[in-house]
Amino acid sequence: MYIVGLDVHAKRSSMCILDENGKLVKHLEVKGAWARMLQVVDEQVPRPFAVCFEASCGYGYLHDQLAKRAERVTVAHPGQLRLIFRSKKKNDRVDADKLAKLLLLKEVPAVHVPGMDVRAWRGLINYRRKLIGRRAAVKTQVRAFLRGLGIAVGVKGGLWTKKGVAWLTGLALTSPADAVRRDVMVDDLTALEEKVRRVERELNRIGRAHPGVTLLQTIPGVGPRTAEAFVAHVDDVRRFARVKQVGSYFGLVPCQDASADRNRLGHITKDGPAGVRWLVAEAAWQGRRRSAKIRAFFDRVMRNDPGRKKIALVATAHHLVRVMAAMLRSGEVWREQESPAPAQQPPPAFDQQEATTKKAKTKTSDKE
Repeated sequence: MYIVGLDVHAKRSSMCILDENGKLVKHLEVKGAWARMLQVVDEQVPRPFAVCFEASCGYGYLHDQLAKRAERVTVAHPGQLRLIFRSKKKNDRVDADKLAKLLLLKEVPAVHVPGMDVRAWRGLINYRRKLIGRRAAVKTQVRAFLRGLGIAVGVKGGLWTKKGVAWLTGLALTSPADAVRRDVMVDDLTALEEKVRRVERELNRIGRAHPGVTLLQTIPGVGPRTAEAFVAHVDDVRRFARVKQVGSYFGLVPCQDASADRNRLGHITKDGPAGVRWLVAEAAWQGRRRSAKIRAFFDRVMRNDPGRKKIALVATAHHLVRVMAAMLRSGEVWREQESPAPAQQPPPAFDQQEATTKKAKTKTSDKE
């Protein structure tokens, strides 16, 4: 089988082809988009072959296209790849050589490639988060606008309710420029609200069809947005050999610097999707308020020290992701109270008279 290392860019790609013994067969430089690169693969790469490339924007589509042509497709983790194979010289040709050699040695730090539906689900989840950020930015601009004009909010229930937006729209302003600013910000806010609702309707439809999302919502403090983000990014929980690896995947484990008898633990690694980590931290905070079981874990880590509140929150979030992974494995719902242990049957009562009779019979039998 031939080994192909592929360094892919939007308008240019480099290809290194090795035989099964690691001998260089050819180098190819392809100018053009991915369609041209795939055409070169069809025409000039000998069969059968295995291919490796780094994960980047659009890696899922490229993986699907190469999987139709190659015997094996491996997607490398860019961050871990730099740690394994360092070089003073770096260009596209060298990178393609690296990938081919690591694939030949079976030392590629591979990443999980979800299916097309899961990739679309993840994309919609992340897009909602961006919409929420844009909506929050517009609300901040509105508050600054009113504060700059010395106007206090004159409606009960809050500025972002229907009454509040109607009050803001009908607000009499002396300057036409301020009125234009107000109208544009109200239009932006209304449009973003509608976009968020539309995205959430689709996310709710997908979540209702997935039993894992419904299962995780039995945890106090875990809502539909947290549950769907966790399930979408974990994808297949069986790809983790142990539940502990899920915490590492989401970057909730501390950095470690150990040597001899010294072991220093630093801040969390923050690997993996930051959006899921943020949602789980919010769920941990809500779970502390709603569940005595989660609150007991939080308090045990906090040790009655206010300075350890953030440490306890992160530790609780780490605990929650492990619990969620275990629930997806077993299919069991959240149990606020542990199941009581089965009662043991009491030992049979000791009958002194029966014991004496048996002892006498044994002695008689021995004499006979």
